[in-house]
Amino acid sequence: MVNLPPAAATWDAGDLGCGDLVMLLRPRVLALAPGEVLHVVARDPGAPADMPAWCGLTGHALVHADHPHYFIRRRAIDPSASPTNLE
Repeated sequence: MVNLPPAAATWDAGDLGCGDLVMLLRPRVLALAPGEVLHVVARDPGAPADMPAWCGLTGHALVHADHPHYFIRRRAIDPSASPTNLE
């Protein structure tokens, strides 16, 4: 049995495809405190490729993936980042 990370919140994204999925995912991850985990249920067949790619681009950690379940840990805020450049 897999030991899943505790999630601060869960979001069921249903069948949303890549564009809609990542646009609606972003504010949900940003609503978390740094280090907290969001459990995402994403049933779109592209999610196994899209979720790791989005995490790689944004710096958040995909700590567990077993389609359709994804656990994303919000990254720490970079103190050198511009306030307008925070994701």
